[in-house]
Amino acid sequence: IKQGVNIIDIQLTSLVYNLDQVVITGTKTSKRKTKSAVIVNVINSQDLKNLQACNLAEGLSFKSAIRLETDCQTCNYTQLRMNGLSGNYSQILINGKSIFSPLIGLYGLEQIPTNMIERVEVVRGGGSALYGSSAIGGVVNVITKLPSSNHYSFGYTFNRINGSSDDKVLYGNTAILHSNNNSGAAFFINNRERMWYDHNNDNFSELPALKDNTFGANLFLIPYNNHKLELNIGSMYEYRYGGEMVFEAPHLAMQAEERIHNVLLGNLDYSFKFNRNLGSFNLYLATQKTNREHYTGIRPDVGTEEETFHLLNPPYGSTLNITKQLGFQLNYTLNQFLGSNTFTIGHEYVSDDILDEISAYNYLIDRYVLNSGSFIQSDWILSENLNILSGLRFDRHSLVNDLVVNPRFSLLYNIRKGLQFRTSYSTGFRAPQAFDTDLHIAFSGGGVSRVFLDDNLKEENSRSLSYSINFDKVCKHYYGFTLEGFYTYLDDAFYLDNIGEDQFGEIYLKKNGEGAKVRGFLIDLRANIYQKLQIESGMTFQESLYNKPISYSTSLASTRQFLRSPNQYGYAIISYFPYNNLFCSVNYLYTGSMKVLHLAGSPNQDIDEMFTSPSFNTIGFKVTYTKKINRVGVKLEYSLGVKNLTNSYQNNFDILKNRDSNFIYGPSSPRMLFFSLVLESL
Repeated sequence: IKQGVNIIDIQLTSLVYNLDQVVITGTKTSKRKTKSAVIVNVINSQDLKNLQACNLAEGLSFKSAIRLETDCQTCNYTQLRMNGLSGNYSQILINGKSIFSPLIGLYGLEQIPTNMIERVEVVRGGGSALYGSSAIGGVVNVITKLPSSNHYSFGYTFNRINGSSDDKVLYGNTAILHSNNNSGAAFFINNRERMWYDHNNDNFSELPALKDNTFGANLFLIPYNNHKLELNIGSMYEYRYGGEMVFEAPHLAMQAEERIHNVLLGNLDYSFKFNRNLGSFNLYLATQKTNREHYTGIRPDVGTEEETFHLLNPPYGSTLNITKQLGFQLNYTLNQFLGSNTFTIGHEYVSDDILDEISAYNYLIDRYVLNSGSFIQSDWILSENLNILSGLRFDRHSLVNDLVVNPRFSLLYNIRKGLQFRTSYSTGFRAPQAFDTDLHIAFSGGGVSRVFLDDNLKEENSRSLSYSINFDKVCKHYYGFTLEGFYTYLDDAFYLDNIGEDQFGEIYLKKNGEGAKVRGFLIDLRANIYQKLQIESGMTFQESLYNKPISYSTSLASTRQFLRSPNQYGYAIISYFPYNNLFCSVNYLYTGSMKVLHLAGSPNQDIDEMFTSPSFNTIGFKVTYTKKINRVGVKLEYSLGVKNLTNSYQNNFDILKNRDSNFIYGPSSPRMLFFSLVLESL
């Protein structure tokens, strides 16, 4: 230490509720949350940890206008519903790249472990239209961990599902940072093994068996000032089996779905800043490759000719899916005229190539889709109180005849300190291609149902409007609220038409309807008292209607209502920090009633029915105790708790092999006790 120089060691503690964190998803540029004309909700890694979320799907429900649902009793694929729209209206991004293909969307939300996630940024509604096709309902951007210091952690979680099945997760993270901070690497690994679970004791599972192995790395290099190279790579393996709970090849079971996924994904970014940081340029490449082996079938009655044919020609299938994205983005800020204006221009190519085949069902999807999109945006800060965000996106899609032009406009007005008004308007489109739910083959009526695309299917267009009031007050305490309304109109809305059946089961044809509208509003409340007690809650009220009634069965009346779309749902999280080494949390999810189609076929269901589900209330809690061991530089975290304390779960599942696998609603799992142990460096 040089003489005369005082060294002061200052330890910074971040606020429990970070109002002004930097986000990127709303504008495709780095910006403070409070200064973004588009509302960006953030779920960070600590939030996911506090919720005891083991994967992305378990952590996404705790934001307003967002709902995670399970859509198959046999394989349990999930979809994310935003602003009252189904999962294929929302776009999942990995580090800002749209490589989360429709096929990955079936099971990928469960395959992404939370220990690879730095934060999740959520933009609801059409204000996210700058991201192109399928961003009508909103965008979820998963941002993976980059090294910020030398660090390591290892953890183990044990879950007991309703006293009968185990779910075990083992994971680890390590980060290495060069002494001059110009390079670093972060590595993660996650292993999960879950037993199948049978809720109604018919020896057919309601939760499938899972074996997951995920690992990856995030690396960066700063070769010289204002230049950065970043590489993110990952591998996901999953074995999934649901159906009759027998230890045999799946085609020998009376009914089963088996999935073996091998997914490789990654992205490479090169960026630099110039002209005293007024300008920046980013060149990026991203890709994913999925190999899938799968089986979906029902074994005919023993001793019949159909059974003999089934055993000789079982319906095994294979899938190859490759998604690629190549693009650039240029940003430049002008400060000379009427405030500050950041201009953004960019262009990207996104291709999705899928080959999915089950020869026994004469089922084949062989499609290559290419979308070339250009975008331009103006982020104009006219004054401290007024920000206007506007832009255009131009898409040339291989399945659409004409150039698609979609505008986007958002406005932020600071009424006074802590009180903000926002509004957004945008248009969007969905191309006439197979989306995630179309790729799922369901069981019903003793056969399988498949979705095919109408030869005359054309793109679906949308117009979206949102408006909000946001208030935040910071003093000794913190409290705030958000009131937001949303409206989306769909032209030529897609719907499924039951056109009959063949020797394998029912056939649905995806067609264009006359139109549909989704409208609603939400209220969020939040508070933090002395950095000890934190409360966050939200409630969404909505209505989703087709302009013209849709028929889902020849024996049932048509309906205008969207199926599986409750008019009310909400959440609440209460966190308490009584001491520095003790954390307590209670969370709550409410799902209102909704219409669910129930097809005949199982022994307990003789007729087709439009069923109105009950409402569900699920409660969870977690207690964490932390012990520091300074002499070895580590800390231990012990956690225990329960998910779905009251065991609020569906109790009228279909039984046996001819069940309607799509007749599933409510919480994703019954009561689950858990214990976790984490070893982490100080």
